[in-house]
Amino acid sequence: MCGRFALRASLHQLIDQFLFAPGPDLTLQPRFNIAPTQPIMAVRFGNDDCRRELAAFHWGLVPSWANDSGMGARMINARSETVASKPSFREAFRHRRCLVPADGYYEWQKEGRRKQPHFFHRADHQPFAFAGLWESWTDPHSGQSRESATILTRAANEVTRPIHDRMPVILEVEDYERWLDPSISDQDSLQSLLVSPGPEDLAVDRVSTRVNSPRNDDKGCLEPPRELF
Repeated sequence: MCGRFALRASLHQLIDQFLFAPGPDLTLQPRFNIAPTQPIMAVRFGNDDCRRELAAFHWGLVPSWANDSGMGARMINARSETVASKPSFREAFRHRRCLVPADGYYEWQKEGRRKQPHFFHRADHQPFAFAGLWESWTDPHSGQSRESATILTRAANEVTRPIHDRMPVILEVEDYERWLDPSISDQDSLQSLLVSPGPEDLAVDRVSTRVNSPRNDDKGCLEPPRELF
């Protein structure tokens, strides 16, 4: 799964890689510990054209047919193997796909009586993109709308398997356009994009248990752990 990640890249770095047009009021703050139900940033095609835009989403997809937004807390991830058939995700998979920028994500491994967090990132520390889906939901009582998103996962590759049996789907840069294009809805074509093992230079670091609390969102989350003697 993918339950925490970081995005510390500058806006200029993201524009260079994801090729979206910056809005006049768009600013980004470094995030070291992004947690479920918090806002996340994602790149999608605009509603009126095929230009890429960076937009904010609630992390935890709420299907358009949901009675309330509470189910979004259980929808932070979607399994790539079944995303095309699950009622909660299948329409978004066909028509509302996005790129979730990140420069690392966390997983935990049980070590004795505690769980040790690990941070997965590219060896060159450059950002990359999780495959994501987004949805728009309207509150039937207030009429207010909410846009939310989920991150796709897949079976772990060789780097991540010793820590966890699942990992987020990390797309290749050359596949960004096909993944975003809402005119592409063929299941086989889309599924073929989800089998990439991710960056060949994916590295992993043991980090501080400070990341365990979503209240902590600072550089300390990435510091080496204090070993117990």
